Amino acid sequence: MSGTLNKVMLIGHLGDEVKIHYFEGGNCIARFPLATNETYTNRQTGEKVTNTDWHNVVVRNKAAEICEKYLSKGDKVYVEGRLKNRQWQGEDGNTRYTTEVHVQDFTFLTTKKESMANVQQMQETSPSQEASKVSGPVAPMDETEEEDDLPF
Repeated sequence: MSGTLNKVMLIGHLGDEVKIHYFEGGNCIARFPLATNETYTNRQTGEKVTNTDWHNVVVRNKAAEICEKYLSKGDKVYVEGRLKNRQWQGEDGNTRYTTEVHVQDFTFLTTKKESMANVQQMQETSPSQEASKVSGPVAPMDETEEEDDLPF
């Protein structure tokens, strides 16, 4: 083992839409900002304080296309990858630096479309219908159904 490790795991919300760039040969790269929050209570004032950190996320090829298709601003996502530093020459001639998270694995935790569908479904269901769903009588199990052979 080399004795070093470069691994980062983040759960956060997209701060903007996924921007994708295609290269010759069919490869592509997608970038998006990811916000992570830390919340604590200030001991002196008792006030709740939230600090937000922004991370530059980079995804390549097929994974980039999937992110562009399914993710949008505000979605919650888990990303796992490695940190990479990059430098370039700015238009003003100054050297610029950035640190990026190059994604190796990701999981969509919530999408805006899912969240909107859940909110809409809750609004369409009236409180009386909701109560009947929760407290309604349970139908007896049909005796003709076979039991599973599962050991648990």
